[in-house]
Amino acid sequence: MVDIKWTNSDFNVFTIDGLDHRMDALKTIVRPKFEALGNHFAGYFSAKTGDEFFAHIAKHARRTVNPPNDSWVAFAPYKRGYKSLPHFQIGLTHTHLFIIVAIIYEAPQKSAMADRLLNSIDVFYELPDDFIISGDHTSLDAIPLKEALNGQLNELLIRLRDVKKGEFLVGRHIPREQCINLSSEEFLKVAENTFEALFPIYDIIIGKN
Repeated sequence: MVDIKWTNSDFNVFTIDGLDHRMDALKTIVRPKFEALGNHFAGYFSAKTGDEFFAHIAKHARRTVNPPNDSWVAFAPYKRGYKSLPHFQIGLTHTHLFIIVAIIYEAPQKSAMADRLLNSIDVFYELPDDFIISGDHTSLDAIPLKEALNGQLNELLIRLRDVKKGEFLVGRHIPREQCINLSSEEFLKVAENTFEALFPIYDIIIGKN
């Protein structure tokens, strides 16, 4: 069993000034936890989906000036990358931890994915009340799903379908204060429960249902 206990030090990495200093802290403090989560959940997703999944830890290699505001480990059934596919993520920023499934603008089939979700919109009513959605993977903001069901959900999915830069993320945000009080066992349970709730969404995205 993987042992992951989140602390204030993990979240504080994203308040450190300067690209080099923040990246050094990210590599030494947070990335080992992402590596452990990657080893654990790659096998979990492979077993649950029947496809071989691979973990991809964000490297932020293209950054030359601005330090990253968040970081993550992503999971997708492709060894060489994840951005062109719908993928799961566990990630961190200074205010919260996020557990999501995401379609970002690099996905070449995102219009078809959006259509499948629009045609199965009722599945979102089955998700937990504390879930969130977002239309921008670079933004730390999100919309409570229970509010978005009144119209914003449809708008984001239409934008995902029709706009080249359209994106869609759905899942759970765990506030920092709550996260640091979770034991390793409790956190893994929350993560697995979140992914279990997201699997029907993922199946629709990939056309399995």
